[in-house]
Amino acid sequence: MDLTHPRRKLNFLLIISLLLLSLRHQDYNVEAQNSDKVVNLPEQPSNPKISHFSGYVNVNQENTRALFFWFFEALSEAPTRPLVLWLNGGPGCSSIGYGAASELGPFRVVENGTSLRFNQYSWVQEANMLFLESPVGVGFSYTNTSSDLDNLNDSFVAEDAYNFMVAWFARYPRYKSRDFFIAGESYAGHYAPQLAEQIYDRNKVKSKESFINLKGFIVGNPLTDDEYDNKGILEYAWSHAVISDNLYDTAKRNCDFKSSNWSEPCNVAMNTMFQKYKEIDIYNIYAPKCTTSNSSAASFLGVFNKSPAMKDWFKRVRWFEGYDPCYSDYAEKYFNRVDVRTSLHASTRDVSRWKVCNDSILQTYQFTVSSMLPTYSKLIKAGLKIWVYRYDLHLSSSAICQRENTISCRFINLTKSLYT
Repeated sequence: MDLTHPRRKLNFLLIISLLLLSLRHQDYNVEAQNSDKVVNLPEQPSNPKISHFSGYVNVNQENTRALFFWFFEALSEAPTRPLVLWLNGGPGCSSIGYGAASELGPFRVVENGTSLRFNQYSWVQEANMLFLESPVGVGFSYTNTSSDLDNLNDSFVAEDAYNFMVAWFARYPRYKSRDFFIAGESYAGHYAPQLAEQIYDRNKVKSKESFINLKGFIVGNPLTDDEYDNKGILEYAWSHAVISDNLYDTAKRNCDFKSSNWSEPCNVAMNTMFQKYKEIDIYNIYAPKCTTSNSSAASFLGVFNKSPAMKDWFKRVRWFEGYDPCYSDYAEKYFNRVDVRTSLHASTRDVSRWKVCNDSILQTYQFTVSSMLPTYSKLIKAGLKIWVYRYDLHLSSSAICQRENTISCRFINLTKSLYT
């Protein structure tokens, strides 16, 4: 190449500069990923070999707000497998303590928090799994601006989650072209479709840096619509003989579930219904109940019993999470170990801080969106794939709730039975 011509020389220098800039960026990505890599996780099973990474992503520089993640590569053919982001609900419950360590991650915390065992049913058999502790204040995620914790609502959470994904893909660019799905349970029935909508709207800008290859979302036992979810809760309790015909009739007669401001007779009836669950595992009514004081079921009833204000019941129902006899108790003991925190690159300050569910977030969360059905309609029309699944042993998220919600979606033509 003749570089004596000024224009050719300028073009050559420009190409070299861009090449060096790209190499420096790649070096940063490799360095960041290496610093995230988890080695020597206490009690990790030796087989199968699992490649995993964890750490923080800053989602707001001004407030120094950072979300914690734990990422597992698929056990086989990881370069071709899709990427799935998992979100637990609450609001205020940890995707690390529940999703990763108790439900669908590759490790299960067992033996009172002193050991891990491989979960043969983990989703890492089929996908690269990314577990995110969201919103800020959940688990290891933190903010240096305390007022953030007083402003949490669905829009706040969706914006932070979106910023997290854009930054995470910048750190792990090889996953940027993968099929990307959002998944979650319980109040992630709000988180997942709202994040999907955020991505769908932002993708219209056609920015290469921020484009996310979203294909759809998956929600299990989701909170979807206040009116139909609450109807389903009552129907479930009655159909499973938890409450009497008389209490059921009283609630039906006095409760207008279209309104969050229930009448006093309705509050009394629903409060009475909840008291029936003191001796029943609310996450699996046919299972033995965990009697430890730190289990999520015990936490729920503790929060419920501390406040007599029935107007708060609407918030408390969102506490329901994945099935948990005593897993939450085990998880809290394990993730509060300093050696575990160090291995996961999590903060080791305030060793007693980590909890499966943060009660204060549930109490202060601003519930501003009563129905996700319009969002479902929008994203279905946009061509996203949506899978909703439920099981019939979970009080607040049963198949009855799903039937109520699905029937209300006039834009969905039911052609098959609803299976649980």
